[in-house]
Amino acid sequence: MTVKAAFLDRDGVINIDHAYVHRPQEFDWIDGVFEGCRQLVRAGYLLIVVTNQSGIGRGYYSEADFHALTDWMKQQFEKAGAPISGVYFCPHHPQKALGTYKQDCPCRKPAPGMLLKAQQDFDIDMQQSLMIGDKNSDMLAAKAAGVPVRILVGKDGLAEPAKSPECTQTARNLLTAVQSFLAKHEHKTSGSGL
Repeated sequence: MTVKAAFLDRDGVINIDHAYVHRPQEFDWIDGVFEGCRQLVRAGYLLIVVTNQSGIGRGYYSEADFHALTDWMKQQFEKAGAPISGVYFCPHHPQKALGTYKQDCPCRKPAPGMLLKAQQDFDIDMQQSLMIGDKNSDMLAAKAAGVPVRILVGKDGLAEPAKSPECTQTARNLLTAVQSFLAKHEHKTSGSGL
């Protein structure tokens, strides 16, 4: 049985990127996120969030704050019928972090470390997986991890972005990304003569 995943960036894709969001009251959902994620789960994808969180390294909030927000976020997804299988985060920054957080680590996107850790933890077939992100660093991380479908969405779901060389398609937001991906994917599998 193949395990396939939808890798999702968080800020700008799941919630509006107010910069260094770390409390539930700052967490504004982007329209259609739950519906899009439900469709992915129904299509057999694990939902894996991979998020750079240099605000921890910069001292703006703690790892405990991040985990508390993540637990709350996961509960909301669970209630919406779209459970998240894993959340991976990188608290480091090569220049702007403090103390031990100041490092050029292999988990900060555009490096693929978070995706590769999830691959190991869940035995994911990267060739069957996809990435949805709002920055070119998301696309680069997915490309380096061997994820073939890389969808660049508009920050905060406001407008379809310009295509980057690393993305395979663009969409306005997570929901429209999922709808167009699944429509293409279902068409391919139904058209294969099996």
